[in-house]
Amino acid sequence: MCVFRTPRHIYAQIIDATGGRVLASASTLEVEVKSAIKNGGNIAAASAVGKRIAEKAKAAGVESVAFDRSGFRYHGRVKALADAAREGGLQF
Repeated sequence: MCVFRTPRHIYAQIIDATGGRVLASASTLEVEVKSAIKNGGNIAAASAVGKRIAEKAKAAGVESVAFDRSGFRYHGRVKALADAAREGGLQF
């Protein structure tokens, strides 16, 4: 799972082992996530994206992932996304 963030949005993708195909993705720009949050760049938004990516991963048959922080420190929004994905059933 790769995580990308900007000051206003958070994105997460699950890519297959070869790196050639995106199996699932979620972001604060999705209607389902956007309607549940107030601001797209805070910890609550990261948690919503984490829950959504876990739902989509399970629907795609993915249960275990490697977590790529894309160079971001593991705290704040990145940690909130990872924690919510774990709560949703993904194993890192």
